[in-house]
Amino acid sequence: MTPETLAEKVLTAARAAFDDAGLDPQSLTSGVNLERPRNPEHGDYATAVALQTAKKVGRPPREIATLISERLREVTGIAAVDIAGPGFLNIRLDASATGTIARDIITAGDAYGENETMSGQSLNLEFVSANPVGPIHIGAVRWAAVGDALGRVLRASGAKVATEYYFNDAGVQIDRFAESLFAAAQGEPTPEDGYAGEYIQDIAKRIVGERFDVLHSTDPIAVFREEGVALMFADIKRSLDEFGVHFDVFFNEKDLHDRGELDAALKRLHEEGHTFEADGAVWLRTTDFGDDRDRVLRRSDGRWTYFAADCAYYLDKRKRGFERCVIMLGADHHGYIGRMKAMAACFGDDPDANLEILIGQMVNLVRAGEAMRMSKRAGTILTLDELVKAIGADAGRYALARYSSDSNIDLDLDLWTKASSENPVYYVQYAHARISSLLRNAAELGHARGDDYDPALLSHDREKDVLKQLAEFPAVVATAAELREPHRVARYAEELAGAYHRFYDACRVLPQGDDPFTATSAARLWLVEATRVVLANALRLVGVSAPERM
Repeated sequence: MTPETLAEKVLTAARAAFDDAGLDPQSLTSGVNLERPRNPEHGDYATAVALQTAKKVGRPPREIATLISERLREVTGIAAVDIAGPGFLNIRLDASATGTIARDIITAGDAYGENETMSGQSLNLEFVSANPVGPIHIGAVRWAAVGDALGRVLRASGAKVATEYYFNDAGVQIDRFAESLFAAAQGEPTPEDGYAGEYIQDIAKRIVGERFDVLHSTDPIAVFREEGVALMFADIKRSLDEFGVHFDVFFNEKDLHDRGELDAALKRLHEEGHTFEADGAVWLRTTDFGDDRDRVLRRSDGRWTYFAADCAYYLDKRKRGFERCVIMLGADHHGYIGRMKAMAACFGDDPDANLEILIGQMVNLVRAGEAMRMSKRAGTILTLDELVKAIGADAGRYALARYSSDSNIDLDLDLWTKASSENPVYYVQYAHARISSLLRNAAELGHARGDDYDPALLSHDREKDVLKQLAEFPAVVATAAELREPHRVARYAEELAGAYHRFYDACRVLPQGDDPFTATSAARLWLVEATRVVLANALRLVGVSAPERM
């Protein structure tokens, strides 16, 4: 019995109890919340529904709890119901009701954990969006891992999601990038405010190798701009692909300029009555919607600002039919929230409904107990390619996705390469590999779980611990999607792996020597297979492989 099924049974029983006592069943319309007691001796689940409704119906909580408990004790699958404290209900399921979840999981397979809590919602999820003037650095890599995992849990919860990478390939930073390449090709020092690093030298050499006449062309800077951005695009996409992150859309800022979408956005904002001119520039009156100051859209010399492109880009997303635009930004972009929310309001949207901005914190890299600061390759900090080379894509993704994005990370590269239980991703993957090995051994010995599964045989405390963990998975996925916290799935996988390891150490699955293969052995194979399914599903949602051998 899943927590969702039990909650429905509790609600049905409570409404019946209220009806019997002449109380209004509609006072229970808010549903029933269940919690797992910290002390297993208090039962499998607990609910405060009696306390939450007592005031509405004018009866003491313990009296309401008594009424509900009498009805609940009649429900098939519920072994006991106790009243605790001021009116909490502690519920204990019988083994057969708990064990049925294993069959449900194996039947559902890859779909187990999916839910419909976000069905009907259409989201555009933008993340990474690093400028094409250098390799992806560790701060943006965090968003690659977290953003991809978030997209997966959102889809698993029924949302329609398009993941998107926005290339800022127009503006001053691209000019500086081109000038840096031109200088490198001529063997000259990096221009002031330009880009340094070995990658600049590499790209300049590649361009000269393919366009040998570039230094003598009419406009060499234009060639370095076009070719350099194209090569950087290709490198970024390759790096992301090797990291297992694949975007539905790669969107170029330059296209907004070429299609006249900045002019269209300005016209729309003007028609809405939110623009004004001052000092020869065109401004957006964002202070009307809570921003700390008004924002320039077009400078006095006619050049567009980055904010103008942001406005056009947001409008483009909304025109493509996305109800909610979710943007993931780094810690240094916290000041963007006010202006972006105000911009959405200027377009006539509800900023709280149509725009969501997530801010992530910094990643600090540690090796041999010392902080890592510089990268010879990028001239700045560790890049995506270097992270994958150092610890692998699986470890990199898991390490970055297992923490709440609003907290700083101290990423110990030595820890994430260890083949031990200290390494969280190894710990979870090893559990999956251990199960796969057991199932192979069972097949080689001719032992199959069969179809005659008796869930009542899974009555050992360690078996029940695993079953409870398995039952929680859909709720974990739904919560991760709702709160935009995919790290909950990674942490859940670690808890499930721990529960499985403890079960395996306490309960023999396959018979030893000449011992017979019993119905209990078969039931435990069902539990083992169900655990394998859920571990694989959890790892997939985080974007990490589930190896069968390690």
